Amino acid sequence: MDTGVSISPSPLSLDHEEVDTLTIGRRIRQLRTARGMTLDDLAGAVGRAPSQMSMIENGRREAKLTLLQAIARALDCRLDQILDAEPLDARATLELSVERAMRGQTFQALGIAPFRVGRSVPDEALAAMLALQAEIERLREERSATPEEARRANVALRRLMRTQDNHFPELERVASEMLEATAHPGGPLTQRGASDIAAHLGFTLHYVPDLPSSTRSIADAKNGRLYLSTKVAKGDPRAAVLQALSSRILGHGEPTSYDEFLRQRVETNYLTGALLMPEAHVVTALREAKERRAISIEDLRDAYAVSYETAAHRFTNLATVHLGIPVHFLKVHESGTITKAYENDDVNFPTDRLGSIEGQMCCRRWTSRVVFEEDDLFNPYYQYTDTGNGTYWCTARVEQSSEGAHSVSVGVRFDDTRWFRGRDTPNRGVSRHSVETCCRRAPAELENAWRGQAWPNVRTPRTLLATLPTGAFPGVDTTELYEFLQAHAPS
Repeated sequence: MDTGVSISPSPLSLDHEEVDTLTIGRRIRQLRTARGMTLDDLAGAVGRAPSQMSMIENGRREAKLTLLQAIARALDCRLDQILDAEPLDARATLELSVERAMRGQTFQALGIAPFRVGRSVPDEALAAMLALQAEIERLREERSATPEEARRANVALRRLMRTQDNHFPELERVASEMLEATAHPGGPLTQRGASDIAAHLGFTLHYVPDLPSSTRSIADAKNGRLYLSTKVAKGDPRAAVLQALSSRILGHGEPTSYDEFLRQRVETNYLTGALLMPEAHVVTALREAKERRAISIEDLRDAYAVSYETAAHRFTNLATVHLGIPVHFLKVHESGTITKAYENDDVNFPTDRLGSIEGQMCCRRWTSRVVFEEDDLFNPYYQYTDTGNGTYWCTARVEQSSEGAHSVSVGVRFDDTRWFRGRDTPNRGVSRHSVETCCRRAPAELENAWRGQAWPNVRTPRTLLATLPTGAFPGVDTTELYEFLQAHAPS
């Protein structure tokens, strides 16, 4: 089917690498001590404070290339000796492995604070710590092996989104060309505009009362018919049409893996947002709001007649690339479980050992949880939260869904708060969620009184409890799907 839009290979594909600052720091320390230099000696030689050099040697700060070159000159060595990929000696390798372990989720979840590994600690003690950590991680992996593919796919996709600042020019181009092909005059897309896109793609719209419960819409490519539920009036009818058509615009085929299924879903949602809220028009409005220091997700929602979640998502697509504002996004179920997340502002989200955020418990001190306690459901909630990574400001709203209430929040670093409406809020919070006692573990007196005496019946979104579904379209009953198409196909 000719859509009038040219499609390039999927924009959601990119490699991701990280620099090992711990190894670089350890090599600097080894070279320094081998030359009989103190930390103060090296700091003075390169014109830095001893505390800064200590952070570099401990792997807590990444040194720029110019500083590494200065350190190499001070240590009378070549730069490649500091950046050498060869393994360290056995003792240094042990110490480095323990330091990495102490920064990982296993130690943090147990509330074990990182400590300096001195020379007096026996090799056997370090090896025992690593063996215990490996066994704990093995048990955790064994317990959660079934959905591991989905978690790994989520992690890989989020890394890509962070690398691209959640902005995909190829999808923006496809949206722009489709709007131009249907003579869209600019500004928010109307219901008529969505119908024009459907007609341009060769589809007629059919609203039916018996759409399979596991689907949002069904496209019959054979007969050019797009089926939607008569219940769509409860949501945004434009979004339902566009989400169904976006896969056709992008030329998606049946996914052959969960990774491909997830990528297609993200592309579909992105393109839907780009059609509902065209980039050029939204960026102009956001730049004007930034000039007035009055950026507001609510204003975006109202101007384009979309849901708060759609407006928040679209803001993350455009904020960093066009406004220079790093940002984070969270969607949290009323149970406290994170269902969606994105960040490129270094906010410290809770993760499992694979780096997956979905399914983790959100800190109860964060805006995303506190907002559920607010009585005012008609105005946004704002809060500053002090975290181990600095202070963040967030704006949040609660929305209802078939799975219960969810909060949707957008946040920025303290320095970027000056561009937003709501920056004068008096609401403050303090989160230390990397320490289990912050909020995931009850106070000791309560735990002692009730542990072993309480047995709750957990209510969690069913999508988080399900194992990875089978079939070409995870979660969809294909028999029900094909029976529906057979029954509604034109005779």
